[in-house]
Amino acid sequence: QVQLVESGGGLVQAGGSLRLSCAASGRTFSSYAMGWFRQAPGKVREFVASISRSGGSTSYADSVKGRFIISRDNAKNTMYLQMNSLKPEDTAVYYCAADHVHSTRPGYDYWGQGTQVTVSS
Repeated sequence: QVQLVESGGGLVQAGGSLRLSCAASGRTFSSYAMGWFRQAPGKVREFVASISRSGGSTSYADSVKGRFIISRDNAKNTMYLQMNSLKPEDTAVYYCAADHVHSTRPGYDYWGQGTQVTVSS
């Protein structure tokens, strides 16, 4: 089992940047593929980005491709999401998730509590 805690959210102006972190408990972080999802008010949770266990393979939603970068540091049990050129439509609660299978679907086994990202226009 793994516990996930997100941090780094906040309020930023359009065009700005934020870096989210997801800290995982336990000694088996490297055995999990990881993902970022987001949910805006009144909308369903959507895929943002994912990364394989080794970090060698990544996937992005079309809406963030070229602006967001997902990475992980297995030695630190931490995953990151660097968000650049932020837009108001990126406003949402961002969740990190872990699963043994690398996927772009929201069927991950473990989830964090979420961190709010608000982008003002």
